Amino acid sequence: MAVLKLNRARLQHNFRFLSHLFEEKNIEWGVVTKILCGTKIFIEELIQMGVMEMHDTRISNLKIIKSIAPHIQTVYIKPPARSNVRDVIQYADVSFNSSFGTIELLSEEAVRQQKEHRVIIMIEMGDLREGVLGKDLLDFYSRVCSLPNITIAGLGTNFNCLNGIMPSKEKLVRLCAYKKELENMFKHDIPWVSGGTSVALSLLLSGDIPKEVNHFRLGEALFFANDLFTGKTFKGMLPDVFSFEAEIIELKEKPMIPDGEQQANVAGYIPEYNPLDADRTSNRAILDVGLLDINPSYLTPIDSNIVVIEASSDMLVLDLGTNENGYKIGDFIAFKIPYMGALGLLHSFYIQKQIV
Repeated sequence: MAVLKLNRARLQHNFRFLSHLFEEKNIEWGVVTKILCGTKIFIEELIQMGVMEMHDTRISNLKIIKSIAPHIQTVYIKPPARSNVRDVIQYADVSFNSSFGTIELLSEEAVRQQKEHRVIIMIEMGDLREGVLGKDLLDFYSRVCSLPNITIAGLGTNFNCLNGIMPSKEKLVRLCAYKKELENMFKHDIPWVSGGTSVALSLLLSGDIPKEVNHFRLGEALFFANDLFTGKTFKGMLPDVFSFEAEIIELKEKPMIPDGEQQANVAGYIPEYNPLDADRTSNRAILDVGLLDINPSYLTPIDSNIVVIEASSDMLVLDLGTNENGYKIGDFIAFKIPYMGALGLLHSFYIQKQIV
């Protein structure tokens, strides 16, 4: 048995902190729920806390959100695949877009479904993932303006998602300048400048976000309180909203180095060992979790005496040393996990999910 736990009190603390911050700054915001992988008990927890806007990259997750709470504003936060256009219109109130042909299809489908669909035009600001190039923005915007049943809800951008390019005051000032230029040229308001993600929260707290940036979407900051500029926890917020435990299913004293001809393991590489351990033994525990659920490099045992050795598809091996804490079969080992580790566990059907 292996269990991923969400700490309700810590999550509520971080949600209140962010809600008060954005209220003071007159900024709208939504929660990026893609890490939850459509887990109903966790989505329901967010709704009970008062979240009114949820962002996701999976249509299936937005469908679950709408089935639980139709009033929640849903935002699809990657350029839609053309094969998904029908579902985007049905389950997303807003979508992020950077291709005119796709927005044309969204427009046609919105007409068929008799809906008004809002789009955020994503602008390339240096990280080289999705986004319209600045030199093409005026023409792109004018063409989108003419499409029926499409409303431009704002301009947006992403940082740190592909090449690690960080946001800066100068880049966000440029994003806001695009808004002003387009409003002056087309004589209508652009409601959102969605330049805020978890990586930009540090700039907001330091006062380096232009006041025109009036929309944030946050996932990692809410669930992990990570300041991605410093690698530390945001002051006033709490880490470890998620924790992980897995059960010991075997515990034996064994040699520290394997015996026999060695080839690549199931993960595709040959593990290396310290030759000084040739005649040594240690207490080795096998846990009920494996590569199907999480990359073992994302697991940090709470007990500093424990070392993660290796994993196969369904089992994780730990070195307990002398086992001075007296672990036995049936006990659970607790771990800290980062964002990507939690994402893998939440995506796994084999991991139980609990609220504590």
